[in-house]
Amino acid sequence: MKLVTWNTQECRGIDGQVSCPRIVEGARALADFDVLCLQEISDNDHGACQAAEIAGLLPGFRIFFGAAQDTWEDGQRKRFGNLVATRLSVAQVQHHALPFPVDAGTESTPRMCTVVTVLVPGLGPVRIMTTHLEFYSKRQRLAQARALRALHLEYFDQAQSPPKGARNLAAEAILCGDFNSHPATEEHAAVAEASERSTLWDSWDLVHGGRPRTPTFCVHEQRYLPRPVAFDFVFVTDGLKDRVRRLEVDSATRASDHQPLLLELDAG
Repeated sequence: MKLVTWNTQECRGIDGQVSCPRIVEGARALADFDVLCLQEISDNDHGACQAAEIAGLLPGFRIFFGAAQDTWEDGQRKRFGNLVATRLSVAQVQHHALPFPVDAGTESTPRMCTVVTVLVPGLGPVRIMTTHLEFYSKRQRLAQARALRALHLEYFDQAQSPPKGARNLAAEAILCGDFNSHPATEEHAAVAEASERSTLWDSWDLVHGGRPRTPTFCVHEQRYLPRPVAFDFVFVTDGLKDRVRRLEVDSATRASDHQPLLLELDAG
């Protein structure tokens, strides 16, 4: 099973051009993916509904868009958030707002996590969780990271003791996206904190061990930070960690200010 995750910057490339086809082509060049997770997808900010456009570019895929921001401006509804596209069978879709604690004087926006449970041949139900954490406010970002781990454990507990009539609840999960933080931060540690119930493992460590991280942000321009950094991660749960075969970064593409990542699992 192959998954690509990418912060698209509203499908805006380093050249300033907005292009959904270029994002889809770039993802396809990286892998013949089963699941595509995109962050920073917008509807009506640029006179186009990007979720609908991407759906048209991916025949045979189901598209699920979750808005972290949903506003009414200039006589129209504007939305901004995450998108999951998959050609796998889908069992459940849910969208979760993440914490947004007050941080006076700091620029920030609401954040969320889109959760799509897919049925993977050879693996069964797997939760795909994609998110984009706050950039400017560390207080909000840390609260969001802790909430993601708590959300995963809640899902895990439900799968262990399912409600009456529930089917295809997933104990195993993939959590991916733009975490806007370095691997050696409180935020990363909060997501990856060990648990006797279920731990979220950083796929980079599983595949590459102590090798230096390939940067995923500010690679081709340093508009927001003075140097390239690794801000985008893919975490997997205990039952998937031994199935991770590849975790790669496409460092060449300039279709966004972030670089896409590919995760490949052995479904067996």
